[in-house]
Amino acid sequence: MRRAARIGPLRATTASAIVLAIAIGLRPAAAYRPFDGTDASVADLNEAEIELQPYGYQRTGSQSAAVAPFVVYNYGFADRWEAIFQTEMLSPIMGGGEPSIQDAGAFLKYVVKPGVLQGQSGISIATEFGPLLPGINADPGVGFSWVGIVSQRWDWGTAHFNVETNLTRDHQAEAFLDVILEGPHDWKVRPVLETYYDKVWTESESRSLLLGAIWQVDKDLALDGAYRYGVVNGHAVNEIRAGITVAFKEEGNTSPMKPGATFGNWRPSR
Repeated sequence: MRRAARIGPLRATTASAIVLAIAIGLRPAAAYRPFDGTDASVADLNEAEIELQPYGYQRTGSQSAAVAPFVVYNYGFADRWEAIFQTEMLSPIMGGGEPSIQDAGAFLKYVVKPGVLQGQSGISIATEFGPLLPGINADPGVGFSWVGIVSQRWDWGTAHFNVETNLTRDHQAEAFLDVILEGPHDWKVRPVLETYYDKVWTESESRSLLLGAIWQVDKDLALDGAYRYGVVNGHAVNEIRAGITVAFKEEGNTSPMKPGATFGNWRPSR
């Protein structure tokens, strides 16, 4: 994942750094790797999932920045419920500015209707909500995010649809529409695609296309890589993402892991 309202221009010492932060800082509240959107699934009871991007690269014109690390922690604390905590560090490489810790948030996710992602028939429906927290050398405000998610799976692959509304950290209204397509679920390496439209009223408008792949190494370990191209207020954004998702039970919990790592949340562009 991935995944949400992730808005907040980098408070840098130069105007170019501010432009860079606006161009690459538009992220939804939660997602699953390597997407900006998320799926209608949560971690099992007493199961934890860690999504880690040890290094990512974003470039806007002549300005570039490293996104390292990006961390999301998901924990299944009750049946059909998951707690999510996320943050990332942004370090300008070219264009000025100073490192910042941003995109912090704490969310709850609930499966409203169990379906194909829970081993049942029909669509899976989930909702996710929570505060967008202040950053360090980033937007100091507090916002709020809410997203509705619908997922469906067929023989040819899986689709996830996200509709998200946010109050950004600088108290602007934001809307985020997202579609994720994945290859056949039983493939060891499945191709993935994501496209989204995001608008922050009075501030920004962005469109994005992501192409990549997820390698399901085993039932509780997955690796991912992707390339994203976006346009934010007329500025082209190129991004490379690569990371890992690992799931594990609490010590002493002997209940079986679910078949295949699930991803509650990423990066991530969001």
